[in-house]
Amino acid sequence: MNKSQWENNEEIKIFREYLRIPSVHPNVDYTACVEFLKRQAADLELPVDVVLAGLNPVVVIKWLGKQPELPSIVLNSHMDVVPVFPDKWTHEPFNADLDDEGRIFGRGSQDMKSVATQYLGAIRSLKANGHQPKRTVILTFVPDEEGGVTQGMANLIKSDYFRKLNVGFSFDEGISSEDETYDVFYAERTVWHLRLKISGTAGHGSLLLRNTAGQKLNYVLNKLMEFRESQVKRLEEDSNMDIGDVTTVNLTQLHGGVQSNVVPPLLEAVFDIRVAITEDLDALEKRIRDWCTEAGDGIELVFEWKEPYVAPTRIDASNPYWLAFKKALDELGVTTRQRVFPGATDSRFLRSFGIPALGFSPINNTPILLHDHNEYLRADTYLRGIEIYKKVIAAVANV
Repeated sequence: MNKSQWENNEEIKIFREYLRIPSVHPNVDYTACVEFLKRQAADLELPVDVVLAGLNPVVVIKWLGKQPELPSIVLNSHMDVVPVFPDKWTHEPFNADLDDEGRIFGRGSQDMKSVATQYLGAIRSLKANGHQPKRTVILTFVPDEEGGVTQGMANLIKSDYFRKLNVGFSFDEGISSEDETYDVFYAERTVWHLRLKISGTAGHGSLLLRNTAGQKLNYVLNKLMEFRESQVKRLEEDSNMDIGDVTTVNLTQLHGGVQSNVVPPLLEAVFDIRVAITEDLDALEKRIRDWCTEAGDGIELVFEWKEPYVAPTRIDASNPYWLAFKKALDELGVTTRQRVFPGATDSRFLRSFGIPALGFSPINNTPILLHDHNEYLRADTYLRGIEIYKKVIAAVANV
């Protein structure tokens, strides 16, 4: 296909329309997203609900199955996108520009408005061919996934409304692959955001005071960086591992001090820690607390975000949804790679309620540009993704 053919393709038009809605943090206004999705539901002749998850709306579209008493299949996506730095983009981030190579530029093109409209495109095609699934298929479009700790799905899943959906399995976002393979994510690391409040001796900057906050920070920071380096070495020494298989530690914020010649009584350091699924959470926390004790009295640990361990989704013969999903991809001749997601998605909330979930974005041979400048997705990759979803949605919904 050439540029004019892509521009006139109805599925591409729908995708680009969604990309043009600036549902960007902070202070997202979801009104335009909700109206867009309600129009999509009407076009598909499917019922739609708009419910609240916290303060913001969730759009729910239902495709009734032949046996609606069976557990349903959820196709989840989030409506919000991360902020942009417009001066770093070669295309306006909310214009959904299509270039001569077929690249569609826009915030959300990979993360993850493409997945949302690919779900819709797959269902549109299946319905046009007279297909009706055995299980009810439910599309959930949630808010606030990118906004921190108050995710829409975290609120939705606790509601009576969600419980009545009788969910048995869920799809959600993955990450693009830079080679021929497609990545499938069956688990996620545990997210910790840890603040250390370090108190110490204060005084004049010309003295060699003992037990200062800076000395204690230096000790704990060295220990955490040594642990970080051990994870780097694990990656370097085992080519079968990737970033999702190890624990990452990053110093993300430092606060303290009043001026250059005053030793401060308090310093604060914030760390983003993503704990590998093979790590003992209690043991790791104890190690960090022990390092703080060794550094000296006066260090307070505050977990600003401390998620519990969530068991991975089984990817073996015990999971019939996985078997159907994998068989469908095998029949398409698609090569997959099973991975632990390096970041965090709504799948972890579903897994925490015992619902098996897979992260999968049908994007390959594409640079990973989520949260990056000049985020784009090729039109041919997008349309191929609809064909892949047609196959896997039908397969899983007929388990």
